[in-house]
Amino acid sequence: METEHVGVSEHLNQQPFPRGALIGAAALIGFSLLAVTLARVVGLESSGEPLAPVVESRELRFADRADGAVLVYEGQGDEVVDLVPPGSGGFVRGVLRALARERRSHGDQEAAVPFRLSRRADGRVTLEDLSTGRVIDLRAFGPTNVEAFTRLLAGGEAAP
Repeated sequence: METEHVGVSEHLNQQPFPRGALIGAAALIGFSLLAVTLARVVGLESSGEPLAPVVESRELRFADRADGAVLVYEGQGDEVVDLVPPGSGGFVRGVLRALARERRSHGDQEAAVPFRLSRRADGRVTLEDLSTGRVIDLRAFGPTNVEAFTRLLAGGEAAP
């Protein structure tokens, strides 16, 4: 009596994995990643502890320049105090893009309202959208990304 030997790959081809289970697993993974990303972008924390007092802050406005640079203005003024060169500052650009999208979703098209960048007594650096009231704890994104904003708090050299 001869037995037929079926390989693993042949067996899988004969009984495919249920498509619904694959779609469900992919949807669950996608939802989880989206939820974590959203929580980090908006600064949600599980501890719910209040923010420490501000020890240093600066109100800044950001505007795109035609060549792809981002101009940084002090408060409501017209003087450029810093510049994010084209092709650099990906984290700063990403955060600003997310906040601009949130402003539009609230019906606020006003780009003239500044953001408040603050260093807090506990060492955290936060970015507050003065238009929507959203506060982002930048520490959630790691020290390198916090530094991208900290240099704006200190006032970098402005470029033309």
